[in-house]
Amino acid sequence: MSTARRALILVDVQQEYFSGPLEIQFPPHAESLPRITAAIDAAVAAGVPVAVVQHTAGEGAPVFNPATTGFDVHPEIARRQRPEWKSITKQYGSVFAGTDLLDWLQEHDVNTVTLVGYMTNNCILASAAQSETLGLEAEVLSDATGAINITNDAGSADARTLHGTLMALLNSNFAAVSTTEVWTEALAAGESLPKDNLPSSATRGANS
Repeated sequence: MSTARRALILVDVQQEYFSGPLEIQFPPHAESLPRITAAIDAAVAAGVPVAVVQHTAGEGAPVFNPATTGFDVHPEIARRQRPEWKSITKQYGSVFAGTDLLDWLQEHDVNTVTLVGYMTNNCILASAAQSETLGLEAEVLSDATGAINITNDAGSADARTLHGTLMALLNSNFAAVSTTEVWTEALAAGESLPKDNLPSSATRGANS
């Protein structure tokens, strides 16, 4: 496999996702948070650049209000944070939209972004999809991300189904999906993670 020059992107690991209506449901945050911190520790040990991203909906907003504690990164992230990490505040789903993340990645000669954090069904999906348009490879760690239950006028989906479906969708085209353990092994070897492609996924789906 080709050499992966990675950056670890911590997507919205904020207090807003640990209680209330946006609380991560699957994998539960009690399981995904330790996987996120394990990825951080592995990245730091390997000298991989790290960016920590926080979402803002603006002052006065009911969620992701920078004047409230819900905006804060989780204490497990805050206590690991280092001065050399890139800090970004975003207003859109993708970590690239309206930010200077791409410039920072280019300065560090990064060709692969590893996405961990929340939510699978919003910012992880949007960021992985945009990576393709920017000439970047994307990786998503399935046990270091998480989804919520959703219901709206178009239908509903429970978090387990949503997360599993999106992992399969991402791996079919937009991102290489793996567990944190498998990613850590690839990181140590300097290798890219394998991912499927749409024709192969479609063929396998048709034959299942």
